[in-house]
Formats: sequence, structure tokens, C-alpha cells
Amino acid sequence: MKSMLRAYWNGSLIVKISVALILGVLVGLVFGESVVQYLNPLGELLIRLLKFLILPLILFTLIVGVNQTNIRDLGRMGGKVLGYYTITSAVAIIVGVSIALLLAPGEGMSLNPNESYDSPEHPGIASVLLNIVPENIVTAFNDLNLLGIIFTAITFGVALAYMRQSDALKQQGETLYQVIEALNEATFKIMRVVLQYLPIGVFAIIATTVAEHGMDTLTSLGEFILVLYLALFVQLILYLVFIKLTGHSPLAFLKGARTPMITAFVTQSSSGTLPVTLNAARQMQLHQPLYSFSLPFGATVNMDGAAIRIAVSAVFAATVIGEPLSIAEVLTIVIIGTLASIGTAGVPGAGIVMIATVFAQLGLPMEAVALLTAVDALVGMGCTALNVTGDLVGTKIINRSEAKKQS
Repeated sequence: MKSMLRAYWNGSLIVKISVALILGVLVGLVFGESVVQYLNPLGELLIRLLKFLILPLILFTLIVGVNQTNIRDLGRMGGKVLGYYTITSAVAIIVGVSIALLLAPGEGMSLNPNESYDSPEHPGIASVLLNIVPENIVTAFNDLNLLGIIFTAITFGVALAYMRQSDALKQQGETLYQVIEALNEATFKIMRVVLQYLPIGVFAIIATTVAEHGMDTLTSLGEFILVLYLALFVQLILYLVFIKLTGHSPLAFLKGARTPMITAFVTQSSSGTLPVTLNAARQMQLHQPLYSFSLPFGATVNMDGAAIRIAVSAVFAATVIGEPLSIAEVLTIVIIGTLASIGTAGVPGAGIVMIATVFAQLGLPMEAVALLTAVDALVGMGCTALNVTGDLVGTKIINRSEAKKQS
């Protein structure tokens, strides 16, 4: 037994995850919903473990990162990160619209007039911006308000940096910094243990997802799913082109990013995958002050996969009702979709909320939203994986310019 556990512990993580994916699909197809009640707790445990690490990882990593760079550099990095996220979200929507208009998913389908969807209230960008400053630190931590946690970490990180530079407070500042740095290392030690459970959780989540949805959902909206995944693949190719143009190896990037990509695919949660994403950035030896900010921020506001989902869904709904989109409506999708992908950050079922928001602006039927909820999980898997990939690509690209600044 000890030798088996040792072999598992020392085995390749990506091999273990790949085996877990295959076994999960097979178990889900063969045994169906009978396995859900047994495997659900194992999948839920993985989600809980990852969420358990989010707060200490963001808080300690970002405080340490702020103290390892010039405070004046933070604004420059933040501008680059926000600019990248905005531009790639717009590009993702253009990609999604272009491919969907070319392939026209939904031709020959009709909507059920009895279907309806009540969209949750859209929080708006102003609300998201206000949430950056939490009313209560404890509440922000309890609710895993990522923007609030980032704000808190940067605020205390800057204060600690000034303490370390002050003659009167230098000793206390250095002592506190050493404690936080040790806590940061301890958190990553825990992360390494959690990664050993990752294949088991992946197996459980995939098996239950396949068991609950089966093949019926795939066949009923298969064309929509294929078009969307094609658009996601095109966006991924664009990412790799960006990586190549900035002097990096696309294959080396994929090798470093594959674990968070798969984890995001399975869990359908950018924020839940954040501990794995931060660990991958660390393994890639990226600039810590950069990735400790860009990845938590991206998990909240950067949704390239969701942007593609908005675009393909809008074209799908217009095709189903037989009313092709005009150029003005396509431009509306690009503008509103880009803003909506930021404005719905942190909302449960954010993908569906974004789609409903754009549909309301374009006058598209809400019955189509109700139809698309049937494939929410299958679509969300690919979109979330692309979201996380986009965060890492942006961090990798910006890291090159920041490395030059530091040298």
C-alpha cells in the first residue's frame, strides 16, 4: 500500500488528471445517474479545498509581491493588465460573432413559446467598481470578494512597504514581512498537497457531469456547442500566436498552463481554479508582483470565453427566429458584450446573466436563453478554461515587458 501511495504521489500530475478525465467520462456514460450521489461529495471536496486556499493565496502573495517591487510600478502594471483584458474580450466577441455568422448555428430549429427565463438583476459596472472597496474586510473575506481582497492586500502591502522604509517602524515592518512571507510559503506547501487530490476530484466532477447530461443534450443542441467550441479553439490559437510574437514558446506555455486549464474545464470556476493558476505562474517563474495581481483580477473581470459565448448565443438566437443581425446589432454585441463580461463579475451563473443582458438590448427572445440553459454546464466548461488561459497568456506577455523594466 505504501509503495502504491508513493508511486501515486511521485507520478506525473498531468498523466493522473488525463486518466481521471477518461475514467470519469466512461463511468458517467456506463453507470449514468446512479453514481451521482456517491461521487458528488468527492467533487464538492475538491471545490472546497480550492476555495479554502483562495483567500490566503491572494492576500499573502499580493502583499509579498507589492513589497518586492517599486510601488510606482504597480500603476503601470495595472494599466497594462486592464488594457489587455479589455482588448482581448473585444477580440473574443469579434471571433465568436464571425464564426457564428459563417456557420449559422440554429437553422431549422424553433423555440418553445412556453419556455421562459427570468434574468437576475444585472449589477452593472458601477457596482463592480464600488465592490473594489469593501465596506467590511471580514465580509469581503467571507464572501470571497476577489476585488475586495485584492484592494485589501494592496493597501496593507503598500503600508507594510512604507513601514520597512521608515526609520521608526523598520524593525516591526521587517518582522511582519517575514511572517507574511513564511505564511505565503506555507500556503503553497498546502497547495502541493491539494494538487495530489486534484485527479480524484476531477474524476468525480466529470463522471457526475456526464451522468447528469448524457448524450441527449449533446444531440439536441450539438450544432451550437460545436460552433462555440470552434470559436474557443480559434481564440486559443490567437493566444498562442501572441505568445509566439512575444518571443515565447507556445508549446512550453501550454505545458505550464495545462493543469489550470483542465482544472478550470472541470470545475467551471475561474476563481475556484485560482490557486492552481497562481501555482502554475509560480512554476513558470513569472514576476510575482505581476501575477499576484493580474490572475486574481483576471479571474474576476477577464472573461474571454464568456464573451465568445455571448456572441455565439446572440447569433444562434437571431438565426432561430429568422432575423439576421445587422451590422449595427453586431457592433452592439461587441460593445455591450465587452462591458457585460466585466459587469457581471462574481454573479452566480454569470454566463447566462450576460447572455440575457445582451438579448434584452438586442430585443432577442428570452425563450432562447431558457433553451441555452440546458447546455450551461457543457458550454461553461470550455468557456471557463479559455478564461483562465487568457489570464495566463496576458500575464506571460506582460511579464516580458516587466522583466525588461526590472533589468
